[in-house]
Amino acid sequence: MDTTNLFSLKGRTALITGGSRGIGRMIAEGYLAQGARVYISARKAAACDQTAKELSAFGTCISLPADVSTLAGAQALVAAYAKHEDSLDILVNNAGAAWGAPYDEFPESGWDKVVDLNLKAPFFLTQALTPMLKKAATDYLAKVINIASIDGISVNPQETYSYAASKAGLIQLTRRMALRLAQDRIVVSAIAPGAFASDMNKDARDHGDEVKGRIPAGRIGTPEDMAGAAIYLASRAGDYVMGSTLIVDGGVTHAR
Repeated sequence: MDTTNLFSLKGRTALITGGSRGIGRMIAEGYLAQGARVYISARKAAACDQTAKELSAFGTCISLPADVSTLAGAQALVAAYAKHEDSLDILVNNAGAAWGAPYDEFPESGWDKVVDLNLKAPFFLTQALTPMLKKAATDYLAKVINIASIDGISVNPQETYSYAASKAGLIQLTRRMALRLAQDRIVVSAIAPGAFASDMNKDARDHGDEVKGRIPAGRIGTPEDMAGAAIYLASRAGDYVMGSTLIVDGGVTHAR
């Protein structure tokens, strides 16, 4: 058994939505370190361009700003990517949103915004990129990795109704898509992160010392923790992980 290249992404292309910050940026940097050409997308063009410029110190990183919450936005991202590449090895559906409000006051806008980006976008973006994923799936299997959340697995005290529902739905969608796309040599899996410092998880970012007291591992997640999980699933090492969701949370799910 030769494990030398088991986790290598050398020569492969990756597209990461929500790649300008937080978990998306962690994954992007990890993929670059493993030799991939990385394309990042985010709704805010200036932030996306700046992150790509910074990450270019580690390898080829290109900014493709887009709003994938709409079908038109997803198609625009596909068209922008197609100007650079004719195939895609790895798609990471990471772009996401959250909304919190009391049950009696929870607005329709908070439902639609979150569900459109967290649940609808991964399906339709993957659908639109499937021809490119199939084209890449020759020497290696193509990969689709959906970024879910532990809030889609167990219930937290916060009133984030649409977020929890969307992430639970994404986990089930991952299973369903995996069964369909396996025949095209496309492996679909997911990651359910716990506490990682990001603009979406401000508690972990701003109150890490307090948050870590509730985590069995005794700390919040690091960029290496997230990058390691994403590299595993994207590389040859993760070829036999189909439809499953990898929980990366320091044990929180088991402690709730």
